[in-house]
Amino acid sequence: MTPLSLRYPDPNIVVMDPSFAKYRVLGGVERLAEGCRWSEGPVWFGDARCVLWSDIPNNRILRWDEETGATTIFRKPSNNANGNTRDRQGRLVTCEHDSRRVTRTEYDGSITVLADSYQGHRLNSPNDVVVKSDGSIWFTDPPFGILGNYEGHVAESEIIPAVWRIDGQTGALTMVANDIPGPNGLAFSPDESLLYVVASRAEPREIRVFDVIDGAKLANGRVFINAAGGTPDGFRVDVEGNLWCGWGMGEEELDGVRVFNSAGAAIGHIRLPERCANLCFGGRHRNRLFMAASHGLYGLYVNTQGVAGG
Repeated sequence: MTPLSLRYPDPNIVVMDPSFAKYRVLGGVERLAEGCRWSEGPVWFGDARCVLWSDIPNNRILRWDEETGATTIFRKPSNNANGNTRDRQGRLVTCEHDSRRVTRTEYDGSITVLADSYQGHRLNSPNDVVVKSDGSIWFTDPPFGILGNYEGHVAESEIIPAVWRIDGQTGALTMVANDIPGPNGLAFSPDESLLYVVASRAEPREIRVFDVIDGAKLANGRVFINAAGGTPDGFRVDVEGNLWCGWGMGEEELDGVRVFNSAGAAIGHIRLPERCANLCFGGRHRNRLFMAASHGLYGLYVNTQGVAGG
């Protein structure tokens, strides 16, 4: 682990609004791993004390061990895996670009396909995924992985980009939103009454919010955050309803994580030397932020906890 700054408090943790100060702790940002081409989809496994994350162009899922600090290959090939999460039984759920599907890794290591097509049409390239408390799996399906051969393979889109829900009991696949340009990262509010989704092909990029109706449908979609030059990608929500968003790819000073409160106001920023694509909360108390940035993985302890299901 390499600290980005030897100073306390870490100047890389920027308070944009006084309300953000309480989320800081004395520790600073640490570089945990490097050597990736494009890091994405981190997920914490508390029982193994490790983080798994995707290195999409290198076609692998990596593992960082909390006890030893070692980085090893968890799975290769990974079918150009992107987003990862755990279901409510602790199993790994993965979005795969190359195979154009969402899978679950069983306890014995076998792979179960949860979704790969709808009414005879193949999915595009599932991107990010979260699990609701009822066991349902929600994921985005933009065409990014089939636009070239770098993070998947070139192919024709057979279905409109959309947000999908897999029923936790029946496995039935339902389209819940199809009017989001470039649906990307997604996360529920702490009480699961709202679903936030990144519109990564809106100009400028947006984070939109929907009301969750009867736990299974979306309504009243509207713009929650106008990124105004920033590039939100993946994000997670803490127990107080703040959004911790992967950010960057515009001006260098924007690279890192931008934090918004539940009203959509920017309150803090975590500066990284490269763009952050996605993140998760982990550690024993879910108070350690793991950030998958362009070429590596970073960590930071914070004074809040991530909600379950991300």
